[in-house]
Amino acid sequence: MIDHLDIHVQDLSRTKNFYTAILSTLGGHLIDESNSGLTYQTGENADGYIWFEIGKPYPFHFAFQAITNSEVDEFYKKALANGGKDNGAPAYRGETYYATFIIDPDGYRIEAVCHTRKE
Repeated sequence: MIDHLDIHVQDLSRTKNFYTAILSTLGGHLIDESNSGLTYQTGENADGYIWFEIGKPYPFHFAFQAITNSEVDEFYKKALANGGKDNGAPAYRGETYYATFIIDPDGYRIEAVCHTRKE
């Protein structure tokens, strides 16, 4: 159900030291690192990941995994019909990243994403 969690941090070095140590106890490992963030995942071919990113105006967002692009479209429509606010209509954001972004009624940033190739 959860595709990924995006957590905003102030110090990537401190975050890397802490999460590399504790996530290793659960089989987690660093799979990608850049100047703006760190990506951790458990297992070799596990679904889902945690992305630690240098701070943004909001503390985090989480993404729900969809199986089809039409599920992402439906998620968007139902979110708007039930009090959500548009924060990015369904669209490809890369070759295999079809997603929509919503602000829920409590102000949380949520996303639905399907990892399919553009047709």
